[in-house]
Amino acid sequence: MRIETATEPGSPGRPNEDFVAVAMPASGGGGSLVLLDGVTPPDGLTGCRHDVPWYVAHLGGSMIELSVSPAAPSLAECLAESLRRTADAHRDTCDLYHRRTPQATVVAVRWNADTLEHLVLSDSVLLIEDTVGHVGAVLDDRLRRLPGPVPALRAAVRALPRGTAARAAAAAEYGRAVEALRNVEGGFFTAAADPAVAARAVTGTRPRSQVRAVAALTDGAARLVEVFHEQDWRGTFTLLRKAGPEELLRRVRAAEHADPEGIHFPRGKARDDATAVFARW
Repeated sequence: MRIETATEPGSPGRPNEDFVAVAMPASGGGGSLVLLDGVTPPDGLTGCRHDVPWYVAHLGGSMIELSVSPAAPSLAECLAESLRRTADAHRDTCDLYHRRTPQATVVAVRWNADTLEHLVLSDSVLLIEDTVGHVGAVLDDRLRRLPGPVPALRAAVRALPRGTAARAAAAAEYGRAVEALRNVEGGFFTAAADPAVAARAVTGTRPRSQVRAVAALTDGAARLVEVFHEQDWRGTFTLLRKAGPEELLRRVRAAEHADPEGIHFPRGKARDDATAVFARW
């Protein structure tokens, strides 16, 4: 088996808020990968003394440990327990009920000789290639189809020039509308402090014999498809197989550099943390 990873912060002066880990148990015959994309909070109070990298390191470390432990529970149960452990690590010093408490998106994959199990929560992407070359995307698309005025508010922000007071005010209004839908019924879900959110993840299993390769992408790495429309998921998989995750990230950065103000390809961040994992048997 071959596993390749690449990760890069969106801005050199800021920490990378992504997390990736791969584990291959000493007993052989299986493995697990975990990919988290930390949610960058807007400026202001978060109720927590810890930053997003601290949070994803604790959550991701616990998740990878549990996923390869003997008699491990389902990935959803691993996520729930990891959320409990991480919350316990700072509930005495932080307000875990604050809407901006540190949180992350999650992709997890675990396999053995018989089965491949997956979990996706929020807007990171999992791609699975079957043995005849078909590539399917496992998506949690709730963030992409928020109800009410949110799409119109987003369009209003993108119509205004970057760096202007009008855009800043519109962005703040849009941010408040999105936050009101975070981890509530009818909105979207991220891994924060509530273990119950694990039940909201998109999960599934399939025979291991039907899978040839998988790829996990944070939304920063998925921009080549979802923002810049230079590839489809099949093309992205071909690129990963032939040139590897580093080349995918290089092309994302080139597309961002060609449109630094987001005029032709509107997006929330000009550059974003980007991480890709490619595993093939």
